[in-house]
Amino acid sequence: MGSSPAPFSDIGKRAKDLLTKDYNFDQKFSLSVIGSSGLGLTATGLKRDQIFIGDLNTLYKSGNTTVDVKIDTYSNVITKVTVSDVLPNTKTAISFKIPDNKSGKLDVHYLHPHAAIDSSIGLNPNPLLEVSAAIGSKELSLGGEVGFDTASASFTKYNAGISLNKPDFTASVLLTDKGQALKASYIHYVNSTNGTTIAAELIHRFSCYQNNFTIGSSHAVDPFTVVKARFSDSGKAAMLCQHEWRPRSIITVSAEFDSKANNASPKLGLALALKP
Repeated sequence: MGSSPAPFSDIGKRAKDLLTKDYNFDQKFSLSVIGSSGLGLTATGLKRDQIFIGDLNTLYKSGNTTVDVKIDTYSNVITKVTVSDVLPNTKTAISFKIPDNKSGKLDVHYLHPHAAIDSSIGLNPNPLLEVSAAIGSKELSLGGEVGFDTASASFTKYNAGISLNKPDFTASVLLTDKGQALKASYIHYVNSTNGTTIAAELIHRFSCYQNNFTIGSSHAVDPFTVVKARFSDSGKAAMLCQHEWRPRSIITVSAEFDSKANNASPKLGLALALKP
């Protein structure tokens, strides 16, 4: 399966992750404990302005089955059960949220040497259907996705994309928003020794002939510290510093400044993830 294409959702993901992942402008704390029996427990808290929200997540793995249960601030219980290899090269997951009796969903993922197919159907009388597929190889993949709401008999989405993956760069083009926008992204691995990487994303909207872009970079100062920066045409500039101060425990400091906002203070964020 080493030459299999990535799922459609992975097209453009590498550049997107460099430009957005780990940027956080709130105060966030998480504590994860993983036991030898396959049971893991994660507690997360987030303070945004004057509001505090949190959740408790339990993950249990046994053989080819994974059970994920999360309880959030509003007493919702979200459960997901995933079973691998029910059929060859297939992963099946069923999820639901209590007390929402219409939240049930069935996901099926199939991986072939030259194709990756994901499907989802809501477990209710008027389900939402979603299917995505990618064909090709690990280097070149072409795919699309479609969503259909049976309640309104209308399409919720239809997108397509292509991705070229090389050892030192990845280039992707996506037709999104039901064909109303074209998104191109590129990520280049400049130096594998210090992890220096640059990425750019350009979005063109056909309806209003509007272009938006974001550029960013990532650099490893040392084996335990990474700095990232990004800038967009909206005038927003952001940077973060992430440091692994002990094995698997990471602290991240982020800041963002909007040059077009009058008298606006920079946004600051702190995230602390502990894994004893």
